[in-house]
Amino acid sequence: MIAPERPERPERPGRPERIVIVTDAWAPQVNGVVRTLGAVRAELEEMGRRVLVIAPDAFRSVPCPTYPEIRLAWASAAKVGAMIDAFGADAIHIATEGPLCLAARRWCRARGLPFTTAYHTQFPDYVAARTPLPASLVWRYIRWFHAPGSGVLAATPTIAATLRAHGLPRVRPWGRGVDRKLFLPDGPLDQAILALPRPIRLYVGRVAVEKNLEAFLEIASPGAKVIVGDGPALASLAHRFPDAHFLGARSGEALAAAYRSADVFVFPSRTDTFGLVMAEALACGLPVAAYPVTGPVDVISEEVGAMDVDLEVAVARALTRDREVCAAYARRFDWRASAEQFLAALAPLGRDRLAA
Repeated sequence: MIAPERPERPERPGRPERIVIVTDAWAPQVNGVVRTLGAVRAELEEMGRRVLVIAPDAFRSVPCPTYPEIRLAWASAAKVGAMIDAFGADAIHIATEGPLCLAARRWCRARGLPFTTAYHTQFPDYVAARTPLPASLVWRYIRWFHAPGSGVLAATPTIAATLRAHGLPRVRPWGRGVDRKLFLPDGPLDQAILALPRPIRLYVGRVAVEKNLEAFLEIASPGAKVIVGDGPALASLAHRFPDAHFLGARSGEALAAAYRSADVFVFPSRTDTFGLVMAEALACGLPVAAYPVTGPVDVISEEVGAMDVDLEVAVARALTRDREVCAAYARRFDWRASAEQFLAALAPLGRDRLAA
């Protein structure tokens, strides 16, 4: 909501008090970007900061080609800038590389205002999986988009190294967390999942081509394969793999119960920058099997899971891991620490610069 006039910002120096986050990904979308921004906003507000999220729900929008659940907002730089200005922002974070954030970037650049960005998704690989465009061409856009920022926030050391290798040196760390009040090793179980043949292998997340779910669903060893989530590939995969159990999207206690009821969490994606679901699974005591790629290599270790170029081999090894060790390991993922990193990375605007 736009305030009727720009509020006064505090005179004291220090970290920003009024923070604007501009994002092309927001509710009702369900993905790691939305969940990360929502969790960090909640922590910032608990820390006494005021946060304005400028998202597609405030503008006219159209469905994204090949991914209609995502809405692409049509907004002018002037309109986005008016919202930032009216809020009296002390810092601006541009979270994604879509049209709404392009408008915010244009407004900041025209006024010489600093801003931070984030690299949430392996966007070049994501585009290459859905279109004929090569990843190398998309990297040119990624460099152009992020280079003017005061810093690009990255979830893991591997992603930070990737960004630096592609010509983006100003990288800042921004880890992820887990809701440890919800995702616990002890709690209700899902009786329907427990009734399936063991071992029960669980996937949670978007059901979409970039998640590489076929690699999971083609595993031939005995046991049940359970998919929790929704997405554009759901109908086709359910038709092709009738022996798998597609349970649809779940959240809250129902999701936590699904994690607790499985024997191993399988993460077949090769394009994620982090993979929040892996941290949630571990917090519930569920070991993780994955490929040795960006995301898993920084999130899991051999004591709580297994990585292998053969996903079936990784699953077999992960099944031997101790669930109590998994739950203890997951305590390192903390949303308050994530919010502190986010706050430390922001570039304060300064009263005189925003008024210019």
